[in-house]
Amino acid sequence: MSHRVITSRSRGDVVGTTSEDSCDFAWEYCDPILSASSKYFMTGYTGVKSKNYATPPHRFIPRQSTTFAMYCTLALISLYLAAVRAQQVGTSKSEVHPALPWSKCTKSGGCVTQSKARSCSMPTGAGFMAHLATPTATPARPGTRHSAPTVQHAPRTVLLKALTTRHLRANKNVGSRVYLMASDDTKYEMFKLKNQEFTFDVDVSQLPCGLNGALYFVEMDADGGTARFPNNKAGAKYGTGYCDAQCARDIKFINGEGNVVDWTGSTTDPNSGKGKYGSCCNEMDIWEANSIANAYTPHPCTPTGQARCDSTTAQCADYCDQPGCDWNPFRMGDKDLYGPGKVVDTTKKITVVTQFITDDNTANGKLVEIRRLYVQNGQVIQNTKSTISGLTQYDSITDEFCAAQKTVFQDTNAYAQHGGMATMDKSFQNGHVLVMSLWDDHAAHMLWLDSNYPLDRPATQVGVPRGTCATTSGDPKDVESARLTHLLYPTNPTTPSSSTTASNPSPTSPSGSVPLYGQCGGIGYSGPTTCASGTCKVNNEYYSQCLP
Repeated sequence: MSHRVITSRSRGDVVGTTSEDSCDFAWEYCDPILSASSKYFMTGYTGVKSKNYATPPHRFIPRQSTTFAMYCTLALISLYLAAVRAQQVGTSKSEVHPALPWSKCTKSGGCVTQSKARSCSMPTGAGFMAHLATPTATPARPGTRHSAPTVQHAPRTVLLKALTTRHLRANKNVGSRVYLMASDDTKYEMFKLKNQEFTFDVDVSQLPCGLNGALYFVEMDADGGTARFPNNKAGAKYGTGYCDAQCARDIKFINGEGNVVDWTGSTTDPNSGKGKYGSCCNEMDIWEANSIANAYTPHPCTPTGQARCDSTTAQCADYCDQPGCDWNPFRMGDKDLYGPGKVVDTTKKITVVTQFITDDNTANGKLVEIRRLYVQNGQVIQNTKSTISGLTQYDSITDEFCAAQKTVFQDTNAYAQHGGMATMDKSFQNGHVLVMSLWDDHAAHMLWLDSNYPLDRPATQVGVPRGTCATTSGDPKDVESARLTHLLYPTNPTTPSSSTTASNPSPTSPSGSVPLYGQCGGIGYSGPTTCASGTCKVNNEYYSQCLP
């Protein structure tokens, strides 16, 4: 099988004018959920009911997820004259999806490599060109002026890099989002998570306050929306069809039509803006994190699958549970579990395990619990119980936990209002697309993740402290100008299974040569150009890679 990864812009990312930040991912998808005898599995779960979240949404709506660029002035003029045009595939530069393997594992059979995924880089911007005044469908031209790699790969590794203008000489934008493609390279890989365990390695050591290296699942259409929306001619291969529980209004094309009505560029973010419409769907945040704090969060939505909302009504606010029911160890009272030098030491690689437990331990059962484990230095680290009064019996996400948490934290229970675990259960049966991103936050400076939030509540109130970052941190102007160290950590995924699986050794190569999947060329690159294995192939003018 041959799977691929592609990227588009959102949950933006940035950092540095001369150096880069990185967030390094590798993952495994394990089936079935482990038995109670497994060293990774903690027996027992508590069923639950949720309570409301009366604070502002704890996350920023992901930034511009544009997966296309306007083709040229002549095309725009003809578009202006014509009433409707389709969301087209660009022709000036074809998509190139660099390789990335991942594994699917069973307790009895171990792990089998499923793919050599691929990625592409796509531009964004704050607004539509003036010619795009028509509220009808407007063409997207994916593939035009793709100017810089946002993703680099080594075996079993994705490196998400904060982009700088040095990398974006053609269009000075930032931000990346990466999707895993299915074997035919025209559809997204769909994950059905019930009674499954999802594992990935991550290095967040270079992610400071205000940055978020995210890995999450959303209920996008496998084909990117082409079957439902004939105007969309580009499809999943070009990163179309994005949606999330924030009902993102910064997406320039939704349901095959340009989101041009009432489009307004952001006053603080040159790469973003908002239109009349948003794109909504169920979302499961596996990992939102930096070196200071992390959270995992289900976000149920009322609509099934991707749905467009109208901001002139209450739809964009009401379709989904935007805050979600989050588990952040620091917020739950354990201030010593996660961080530099702590029990889960963020100066080192971390293996993150998320289990989706059903009531009968089968994929046909009802989803009742979502559990988090960590593995570091060969040791399994259980998620600790909350130390906050009223929550001390909980160490995982269930309906009961969410109800209790919302009560104790005095938050509105939008999670229960949107169906809670039952909604996530149905959504997981439909299948989710894997998304990875690296972003900063122009709305709340990521304080909801790593500092005190919301700011209109006292820092002494339970649920407000979420990390040790200052409330003055996370301003994108500061984050984007930071000089951070570039890091690529070739990860070796471990399989949380009762069976023994050998790890994959990091690639080695003769001195002066590039290992398989390493960078071997591109503008600004000064390293070796000879591949120890494979052939040096051009992804774009800024990035060439040794590929089989």
